[in-house]
Amino acid sequence: MVQGTGSNVGKSLLVAGLCRVFARRGLQVRPFKPQNMSNNAAVTADGGEIGRAQALQARAAGVAPSVHMNPVLLKPQSEIGSQVVVQGHVVGTVRAREYQFWKPRLLEAVLDSFGRLSDEADLVLVEGAGSASEVNLRAGDIANMGFARAADVPVVLVGDIDRGGVIASLVGTKAVLDEADAAMIKGFIVNRFRGDPALFDEGMRIIAERTGWTAMGLVPHFADAVRLPAEDGLGLRRAGTRRRNASVVIAVPVTPWISNFDDLDPLREEPGIDVVLVEPGEPLPVDAALVLLPGSKTTIDDLLYIRAQGWDIDLKAHVRQGGQVLGLCGGYQMLGQRIEDPFGIEGEAGRSVEGLGLLDVATTLTAKKHLEAVTGVTIPDGTPLSGYEIHIGQTSGPDASDRAFARLDAGRLDGAVSADGRVAGTYVHGLFTDDRQRKRWLERLGAESSGLAYEALVDDILDRFADHLEAYLDCDRLFAISAR
Repeated sequence: MVQGTGSNVGKSLLVAGLCRVFARRGLQVRPFKPQNMSNNAAVTADGGEIGRAQALQARAAGVAPSVHMNPVLLKPQSEIGSQVVVQGHVVGTVRAREYQFWKPRLLEAVLDSFGRLSDEADLVLVEGAGSASEVNLRAGDIANMGFARAADVPVVLVGDIDRGGVIASLVGTKAVLDEADAAMIKGFIVNRFRGDPALFDEGMRIIAERTGWTAMGLVPHFADAVRLPAEDGLGLRRAGTRRRNASVVIAVPVTPWISNFDDLDPLREEPGIDVVLVEPGEPLPVDAALVLLPGSKTTIDDLLYIRAQGWDIDLKAHVRQGGQVLGLCGGYQMLGQRIEDPFGIEGEAGRSVEGLGLLDVATTLTAKKHLEAVTGVTIPDGTPLSGYEIHIGQTSGPDASDRAFARLDAGRLDGAVSADGRVAGTYVHGLFTDDRQRKRWLERLGAESSGLAYEALVDDILDRFADHLEAYLDCDRLFAISAR
């Protein structure tokens, strides 16, 4: 089990890289995260949803994602509450304080899923959540030491030197853990080092001496890690400046409950595209050829946020001036005339909110979540598409029935297009991951396609990251610990 001294220390990518390392050695490897909190989700082959980080880890291991790889997924819907997904399916919505009482009964599902994966694998690589040192949350814990103890899984602790204070964070974790929890930790990793690794030899010695844990390696910064699909909003705002030589600007308003924003990643890889994240208080850039509204975990609240920022006015001006708009999933719902919430899916029952009015459709939020991998073609050009749907709600209206966005192989229509063709919406995520669709959109916007094969790029980065870990981690010792 890979635990961390804090959030965003690189646990997810380390597990992905190690999945690729050991899969290349011929082992049957499975990733596992007992509890995840993320609005970036993926649809699994067995008809559920898990955190996108576990889907990437499954890919690194060379296996299809399963609901058992992330048996408890929390999808934040407000500052104090989350939707709870257990073994791939929604079981309710809970406030943070109430969730503490859910944990003991969720442990049964967690151990069931872990057992299923263990039965089919040579090696299960477990990712912890947040910080191992959150001893104030230790009672009923299912994500870190509570799981490690219940499943009797050895732990390696990761600290991030790039954020500073790594010696204190690792030694301090040992200091606050109780004796039995600390005994589960068999080694430590220092991640994201920049510079000459020999300069931290003394630091590694001090940590080992103060904790009694074995040093498993000092991992230098791997720059291309940011190009892999991110788990949370920290990855959305990855470092970078505007591409002044790009031929096309795509503007993306950043809302509080944005979800599945890895839809943007393939566009960011295109040299002719400048993906501009529009932050609160900023206007939509006047030079944008396309405004893209991503998915949302809480569509109505994000719609009201867009209106509060004045982006609704900017959007209408953008369309009047010949610009294009594309809404994905929740973004598609926002583009319609109204969103109705008769059952209180996103808050108070009976709420009805005026949409952005750029598509002649309306959406009713329903209790049943639609989860499905899809293929088909866009209308009228016949360009193939592949992706997945993960949404709540049904959308209908003239722009959907008369001018659907796509015809799916499942025998139904998807999405809608405005009469002038400038505004479109679809429930299909992963649209731009499909090289054929991305090429079509680039041509439509006046940019040249680079010929990028995006899926091959992701696999190449995973392979190079695995090489990186093989060079700097004691992978043989890590495996020996797991096979004790």
